[in-house]
This record gives sequence, C-alpha cells and structure tokens, in this order.
Amino acid sequence: MPELPEVETTRRGIAPYLDQQQITSVVIHDRRLRWPVPDELESLLTGQRVTGVTRRAKYLLITFEHGTLIIHLGMSGSLRVITDQSPRLTHDHVELTLADGTLLRFNDPRRFGCWLWQAAGEAHPLLAGLGPEPLDPTFTGGYLFRQSRGRKAPIKTFIMDNHVVVGVGNIYANEALFSAGIHPKRAAGRVSADRMARLAEAIRDTLSAAILMGGTTLRDFVNSDGKPGYFAQSLNVYGRAGQPCVSCSQTLKEVRLGQRSTVYCPSCQR
Repeated sequence: MPELPEVETTRRGIAPYLDQQQITSVVIHDRRLRWPVPDELESLLTGQRVTGVTRRAKYLLITFEHGTLIIHLGMSGSLRVITDQSPRLTHDHVELTLADGTLLRFNDPRRFGCWLWQAAGEAHPLLAGLGPEPLDPTFTGGYLFRQSRGRKAPIKTFIMDNHVVVGVGNIYANEALFSAGIHPKRAAGRVSADRMARLAEAIRDTLSAAILMGGTTLRDFVNSDGKPGYFAQSLNVYGRAGQPCVSCSQTLKEVRLGQRSTVYCPSCQR
C-alpha cells in the first residue's frame, strides 16, 4: 500500500497541474471503489476552481471554495497527469478534465481506493480524530513519551496507530525503529524519554529522506509522472530478513506484529 512518502510525492507531482485550474468535466467510469463514488460528485466538481492540493495522513485533499475532494490511493491506486491525450486504460475509473486540456486519471486495479466529498465547514469521519503529522513541529519526542505512558502495546504498533501519529506505515516504522536502536516488540510504555526523542527524529528523517527520493518502489505504486521511487535502495531492514545488518553484520530477524512483517537487528535494537 502506498505510504505517506508515496502520497506526498503524488501530491507534489499533481499540484502544479491542478492548483487554481477550473474543472470542466468529470467522468466516472466505475463508482465501485472501496466506498461508492458519490452520485453528486460530477455536479459538485464541474465548473469549480481548485484552490489547493494538500495531504492529511495518506489522504490527498483537493480543495474548492465549497468543499474538499478526498482521495485515497488504497492498495493499488495511482493518479496520472495526462497531457498527450493518451487512451484510457482498463482500470482508469475516474477522470477529471481541466480548463487547459490536462487530464487527471485515477487508476486502481483492486478498487480499494476512494473518492469522497467533504462539504465546507464539515469534518469527514475519515479525517476526524487523526494524530499529528510526523513532519509537523507538534510531533516531538516529548509528545510521543506522554502518549506512550502506561501503554503495553509494542512500540512498532504504537507508532503505526493513526490516533498517535499519522502516516507511519509498516516500511517506515521498521526503518525508523532500526535508526533509533529500539526493538520493535518493546512495550511503548517502557521506552524512555531520551529514546522517544531519538525515535521522533528517526521518523522525521526516514520519511523526509523517502520523500526526497520519490517514495519506495512497490509493485503497485508509480508516481504521477510514471517514474518509480528509489528509496527502496536505501532500506536497512525492511525486506532484508536473514541478511546481515548494515551496522554490525548480525543476521536480521523477522517476526509478525499486527499481521505485519517486522524485521530488526537483535544486536543493534534493544
């Protein structure tokens, strides 16, 4: 599933084409996404001008004066900016046409993504109750330490909880914990304030590096310009179970936490 860096990379890719552009037509080829595309979406968007393209957690937010279009890429979704009138592909389910002739197409073979609407002044249930953004100044080691007191859940599960902090998916949780030297199974409430400070910094640095490299190359993810990300070349633990640790050469181990693959170094992470 595309994680925060992939979604942010997509946002940065499409924003220059959409911002301040008027939508002249909306074509929905298949409404059967994770949740049905609202029947009124065509009338809500047609003729309206985009006022911004932002992100909250793993949701892309295309804003208008009267509300916000909420897009989630799901497990296999991607957004493509089309400037050459390329023919529609089999799994292109939604298509926006802009005033300058540019097309924005949403492709999703598995149809686990979503296109939903949030009226101005309302809070959509999907966005309510989310924790801080990991790249926001409010996300600090002190915040993590306070939130973790009394928590018996493994620290990896804790930082992947969207009510604690948004957008720290499986790949980047593995990498950040390795960078901070924290064992993924350690109870969140047993991690000291100093180590939480290192973890918060590791999360920020890991996600920032991934964004700069264009995200992590996964089977189902491509950027808005069709180019893959390259952060996979920099992964220290994720997907490397049984291989030597890049720091100490000990063999990396793998366990399952919350039904997710978790790889760590038994020597470097405590």
